[in-house]
Amino acid sequence: MRTYSPKASEIQRAWHVVDATDLVLGRMSTEVASILRGKHKPMFTPHLDVGDHVIIVNAEKVVLTAGKAEKKMVYRHSGYPGGLKEETYGSLLSRKPADAVRKTIKGMLPSNRLGDQMLTKLKVYAGPDHPHAAQQPQPLVLDQARADR
Repeated sequence: MRTYSPKASEIQRAWHVVDATDLVLGRMSTEVASILRGKHKPMFTPHLDVGDHVIIVNAEKVVLTAGKAEKKMVYRHSGYPGGLKEETYGSLLSRKPADAVRKTIKGMLPSNRLGDQMLTKLKVYAGPDHPHAAQQPQPLVLDQARADR
């Protein structure tokens, strides 16, 4: 029996919108990364990008649990000697909430060109508005990621 591999013309991409209000950052990110990869589809193939587009709104209202906002650090390096910068996740969320969410989801995708291609299908907005209404995104409910469950 031959292994099925989908062709580019057979891949159907849907659009999903996630309201990140009161969602735990890590739990939401794992679900979104799974959708970006296409693991929810029966035609999932590890070496192809078969995932859907995801829009995240209200990224500024995402929640970190167990004091991680003050304990967990975010690092970046300028490329020069001594150029390591660090800050807490709480300060990054207050300063650039969309970048904090995007960085978390990027860490859950493959670290290669395929992961970069998947990340282009992620749109993150700090507020409740997004310019993708023409794509008619379907709301994606992530109840298992709620902070108050």
